[in-house]
Amino acid sequence: MSKYTPVTHVIFDMDGLLLDTEKVYLSSITEVLKNHGKDYPNDLRVRVMGTIPINTASIIIKELEMDITPVDLLAEFHENQIVKMENVPFLPGAERLINHLYTNNVPIAVATSSGKDTFKVKTAKHQHIFSKFHHIVLGSADSEVKQGKPAPDIFLVCASRFDDKPLPEKCLVFEDAPNGVTGARAAGMQTVMVPDKIIPTEMTSHATQVISSLLDFKPEDFGLPPFQ
Repeated sequence: MSKYTPVTHVIFDMDGLLLDTEKVYLSSITEVLKNHGKDYPNDLRVRVMGTIPINTASIIIKELEMDITPVDLLAEFHENQIVKMENVPFLPGAERLINHLYTNNVPIAVATSSGKDTFKVKTAKHQHIFSKFHHIVLGSADSEVKQGKPAPDIFLVCASRFDDKPLPEKCLVFEDAPNGVTGARAAGMQTVMVPDKIIPTEMTSHATQVISSLLDFKPEDFGLPPFQ
């Protein structure tokens, strides 16, 4: 008997969970902040993980006491990142899990804080995989998502767009960031967390299950078809 509740639908975060984008964010934000004479400490990185871009910029400005508007800082981040985003690879186990769920007719979707244009660049070369999702919710560009993670909005909106509108407890969310896990739990959903190595263990304790890679996930733990 599994200690977890069986689910019928799966929702994925994207950055740092499916796609290896965190390295790009780290290098570009570090570069931009260096130009402003600022460092980018790990505890601040953890705080902004999973937040929508404008909130990311606002938190960084407040924390580092910068004299710049969030919009202007965001523009600098964006300019630095966009070129680097064209070739981000999938993280280990991501393609295998997506293909497995899709082949077994498990409804899957994406709930990401990513903006429209960066989403387009990041996924351009991966359309063969992203076309398998029933739908994709872009938190920073969707009018129904009133508040970004750690609020539950994006997950509730995402669940409501499946054809059969499953109850929150029937949805399993995959996340890498504490903010995302907080949002999914607030939405009433179980979460599997694949945390970045810089995240302190105590900031992963609210996840339903914590694994070090998507390769370690066992679908049958949550009543989903096992890998063959």
